[in-house]
Amino acid sequence: MKILAIETSTEACSAAIGIGDTVIHRFELAPRRHTELILPMIDELMSEAGLHLVQLDLLAYGRGPGAFTGIRIGTGLVQGMALASDLPVAQISTLAAMAQGCWREKHSRKILSLIDARMNEVYWGYFLREDGGMKRVLEEGICKPDEVPLVDGDWTVTASGWKNHAPILEQHLADFVNSIEPDRYPNAMDIVPLAKQQFDQGEIVSADRISPVYLRDQVTS
Repeated sequence: MKILAIETSTEACSAAIGIGDTVIHRFELAPRRHTELILPMIDELMSEAGLHLVQLDLLAYGRGPGAFTGIRIGTGLVQGMALASDLPVAQISTLAAMAQGCWREKHSRKILSLIDARMNEVYWGYFLREDGGMKRVLEEGICKPDEVPLVDGDWTVTASGWKNHAPILEQHLADFVNSIEPDRYPNAMDIVPLAKQQFDQGEIVSADRISPVYLRDQVTS
């Protein structure tokens, strides 16, 4: 299966192509440069893989939550490619992508993903790695750092923007956390296996059904 994935929902910009079990990718931490970077990343990867858009089987992208502008960039780009190629789309939670990255690097199976949402709030999501896939434990949400729901168990926290809320979160989560990964950003290479999972579960959508996730009505760019 050949998958092109992009992730632009946070300060990080990345793209990846998965061909079977092989994944090639580009990643850059570059706030406000996503529009400049993402298309060249895709072009480089497609050239490296020797592929054209119509030869892909699936498109995938980080649907949020995250920065409004970044989500719109990713959504618009994938929707345009899907319309041009008639390819199906896997919409992947940015929080789930972070959890997948934590599993890939640390083999953590119980993961709480956090993203700084500004306005003294965080986006949060609990995930379990089981049966070869990533499973969401609760519906994702947004709240003040000291209002993040507490779920029993020893969780690994993987966070983008942890330093902005560290004292409050450390106190609030103290009895439920066994380790903290404080500087993790979502990476398109971690969207690839999650997209495969969605494809196998029949959860892919067509271009006209793409629906980004903001979790908040106010804009945070």
